[in-house]
Amino acid sequence: MNTLAINGGKPVRDTYLPYAQQWVDEEDVGEVVKVLKSDFLTTGPKIEEFEKRFADYVGAKYAVSISNGTAALHAACFAAGIKEGDEVITSPITFAASANCVLYQGGKPIFADIDPKTYNIDIEDVERKITKKTKAIIPVDFTGQPVDIDGINEIAKKYGLVVIEDAAHSLGAEYKSKKIGSLVDITTFSFHPVKHITTGEGGMITTNDEKLYNKLKLFRTHGITRDKEMLQNKDEGPWFYEQLELGYNYRMTDIQAALGISQLNKINGFLKRRREIAKKYDEYLKNIDGIILPYQESFSKSAWHLYVIQLELEKFKVGRKEIFEALQAENIGVNVHYIPVYYHPYYKRLGYEKGLCPNAEKLYERIITLPLYPKMKDKDIEDVVNVMDKVLKYYRR
Repeated sequence: MNTLAINGGKPVRDTYLPYAQQWVDEEDVGEVVKVLKSDFLTTGPKIEEFEKRFADYVGAKYAVSISNGTAALHAACFAAGIKEGDEVITSPITFAASANCVLYQGGKPIFADIDPKTYNIDIEDVERKITKKTKAIIPVDFTGQPVDIDGINEIAKKYGLVVIEDAAHSLGAEYKSKKIGSLVDITTFSFHPVKHITTGEGGMITTNDEKLYNKLKLFRTHGITRDKEMLQNKDEGPWFYEQLELGYNYRMTDIQAALGISQLNKINGFLKRRREIAKKYDEYLKNIDGIILPYQESFSKSAWHLYVIQLELEKFKVGRKEIFEALQAENIGVNVHYIPVYYHPYYKRLGYEKGLCPNAEKLYERIITLPLYPKMKDKDIEDVVNVMDKVLKYYRR
């Protein structure tokens, strides 16, 4: 067992442990089957029910279901009025969608550096990056830990900016004892299979602003409305509708909504298990030299979408790549979240260069994501810890 699997030894695990995985049970399947046997497959009663249930859960006035988390961000940028020439500040340590949504509207993403402790966006750098062209801020709740929302909102109010919180990682997280979803202008969520609940693909947008709510609903349905109060021409009859904006077909289906409702019924259990796993990691990994554990602010309660450790590379004979490959060879499905957005070739072609966010760039070189999802057993956690100990001991100076 002391010989690394990558060097020909026996792996600690016989089967591969992924970094994340959905948990769909027979109850979920049953709810989907009911819809498949009903009169509505696309937009029907389950959509309205899911939106109402979700809004109640996060404490928001309005919720708009949508086809995926990226579409949610795109719709949010539309509702916020982002247009060509506008600048929007966001984090570089995120999936590319958090910045791509700005480009979809003709705007320009501006990357603010991260806090080296929390890995969330650095509020002071956000304020430094504000110009006369800045229209909005898209903070990302990285790994499930909420950003300093009061600080973000204060800056937004000072400069007249819209806040779009990317909460793809933080469904069920709390900021100062309040659930994420009603604390900024617009909040977006993702229901991809690796997230806290899943609808296959899908997402949700929440807001307390009725005007934004109406814009979001319009955008997800081709920009078309049947609402008599919104029509700009004479109502010609019961069939009449108008396209008011260039929207998209970003609708969720009743099939997905049925799964989402069933999954939402289990969210508290999912969150409880995620937090148990994170606590066990904290307890076991603190004794392994050479890693920095995730830092948690006192004002937040993370939803623990990801558990990201940082390697103290100066303590090892090899780099992150060699350690990563050795962990995978032991059948531990580690990952890296994320490559800084502006490193991607597309962003380089737009003129972005390395050096924009030194903290983010340094972090990227050192981070590894460990497996974390509710279906994990205690034995799985022990395997991860044992593999970390085995591999890091081997490569330690």
